[in-house]
Amino acid sequence: MKKHRLLTALAVVALIGLLGVFNLTFDSYKLRILNLCGIYIILGLSMNLINGFTGLFSLGHAGFMAVGAYVSALLTMSPELKDTVFYAVPIHPFVKAMSAPFPIALLLGGIAAGIVGGVIAAPILRLKDDYLAIATLGFSEIIRVVATNLQSITNGPLGLKGIDRVVNTGWSWGLAILTVYFIKKLMDGSYGKAILAIREDEIAAEAMGVNLFRHKMYSFIIGAFFAGIGGGLLAHMLGTIDPLMFRFILTFNILLIVVLGGIGSITGTVISACVVTSMMEVLRFLEGKMDFGFFQIQGIPGMRMVVFSALLMIVILWYPRGLMGTKEFNWDYILQRKYLNIFNKKKKKKTVSEEN
Repeated sequence: MKKHRLLTALAVVALIGLLGVFNLTFDSYKLRILNLCGIYIILGLSMNLINGFTGLFSLGHAGFMAVGAYVSALLTMSPELKDTVFYAVPIHPFVKAMSAPFPIALLLGGIAAGIVGGVIAAPILRLKDDYLAIATLGFSEIIRVVATNLQSITNGPLGLKGIDRVVNTGWSWGLAILTVYFIKKLMDGSYGKAILAIREDEIAAEAMGVNLFRHKMYSFIIGAFFAGIGGGLLAHMLGTIDPLMFRFILTFNILLIVVLGGIGSITGTVISACVVTSMMEVLRFLEGKMDFGFFQIQGIPGMRMVVFSALLMIVILWYPRGLMGTKEFNWDYILQRKYLNIFNKKKKKKTVSEEN
């Protein structure tokens, strides 16, 4: 509807304006958290496409992020900087020569991650449930081990340093908005209906003419592509990467965002990504010295994760299917509630006047 498109456009303009205000008023620490929220929205949606909408239990996101991060970082680093960073083992001549501006490097990193996702998906899509999860987790660890040992290409365990920190609010949130738009249009189309049918009942979907392998393959490739984009953004925000960054805990954090927001909900993933990323930093004071005036409490290392986990357990107990379940933000619901409240107020006033 035209009204909905207009309201959505106004909401996006308001969001951009709000981000502009944040960009002018926040310090570097708060801006970093804000940028992380945008990056985790991209990563959460990419995993939700595979796990939530298609119904495949994949745990290989950290590996896809590593591919995108390394490819984009190596493309943006100058040959002189590469010579400085690769001091233990000489860099491969081809890797030293390749170069591209940041936007193209980011896109190529996403494409490389998508290709790796397709190569991984081809042999393992015969597996289901826990077996698929174990296989994708294994491939993710293989990617990390390869990055650790290919010293002439990835600089091994030393990682890459001196990466241009070009990611700002515009890059992180601009791409997050584009990702939300792409996934929404994808799910509203015939492909989205096909993968939802696969999630609900593979046998029925195949009987209706849905090509299971092809649609699952597309889901893996698209999800891996956006994971690579997220990895590239993360690398160019931090300025340094190494194989230890891309352990299973990173995949677990993204999975946490998906489950907490609602498996199969774009709106839930966006909300959860912002809440989880912010809360992880808000609770950091629990690990430092706390002064209450009359007494002091020494912080306990790891207490932040304990409290955060307890809060998550409480949320999951109240919302077993996540904050949004499979529901999405809907203008009709808001407009109907608004008009309904106005109608009820008018009705009450009319009843009171009639009684008087």
